[in-house]
Amino acid sequence: MNRRTFLCGLTLGTLCAPLAAGAQQPGKVARIGHLSFGSATPGSRLDEAFRQGLRDLGYVEGQNIVIEYRWAEGRAERLPDLAAELVSLKVDIIVAAGTPAPLAAKHATRTIPIVMSSAGDPVGSGLVASLARPGGNVTGLSTFTRELAAKRLQLLKEVVPGVSQVAVLWNAANPYAVLVMRETGAAARTLGVQVQSLEVRGPDDFENAFPVAIRGRAGALIVVDDPLTYLYRMRIADLAARNRLPAMYGFREYAEAGGLMAFGTSLADLYRRAATYVDKILKGARPADLPVEQPTKFELVINLKTAKTLGLTIPQSLLIRADEIVQ
Repeated sequence: MNRRTFLCGLTLGTLCAPLAAGAQQPGKVARIGHLSFGSATPGSRLDEAFRQGLRDLGYVEGQNIVIEYRWAEGRAERLPDLAAELVSLKVDIIVAAGTPAPLAAKHATRTIPIVMSSAGDPVGSGLVASLARPGGNVTGLSTFTRELAAKRLQLLKEVVPGVSQVAVLWNAANPYAVLVMRETGAAARTLGVQVQSLEVRGPDDFENAFPVAIRGRAGALIVVDDPLTYLYRMRIADLAARNRLPAMYGFREYAEAGGLMAFGTSLADLYRRAATYVDKILKGARPADLPVEQPTKFELVINLKTAKTLGLTIPQSLLIRADEIVQ
């Protein structure tokens, strides 16, 4: 596949004010670029949620809309080339998942509108100027609220009441994970828990991280949600079980992959809502004028099979609050 970088186009883009996609002309087929850190997964719940959101708004793939998918296959270094490729295709909008993907898209173009489907910390990572007034050519949805780190730690303490040391597995290459690590540390001090940092930057680091946690006498684990840990969630859940570490994760998909429990926003809901941004931009709205939305729907998912493997009894008070229990 030709991966030429259009340096001239990028230079001109930095000199121009961000534009809206322009109101879609009747009969025109819109071209959407879809950029992801992950891999193409047939029947993906998240991709289907996005497509369903488009269908609900009257867009049918192959009829009045075309989606150009680009997957980094878990290799962050591929994102800049893939973003440049979408720019060269002259897509109308780029929809990007996570934080690294929209950052790569923003570096590739200052004019093509970019919709974040699930960015962690859009302001702190430099994607937008503010949530209310994004400015520039980026808008969309965030997965983060500052209360999440404390809430996850509180829930973990309900399952492991006597825990005094919690290991935190986080991707140091992701600005969002850096923020969550900081927020978790602050929450831990308030709750009288010590935090042990397990810094990773790629999948090869997972195997070495868990012995460090055990040597440090960690009694539980928090896995920071980001594209890297999400892509390898099954491997991480297996390592946590093998090392007998009760673990808290950020999204339901981690618990469904074998993780003990997860609390966070519904990714499928965010992906579905991303279609609304696409619709507004195709109808002439400017990304700079569309506020970034924060999570509105949160889910607690508990995997009882994993709890049994770890020899844990989940309190009834927690089970009745769960949105889903994986047997």
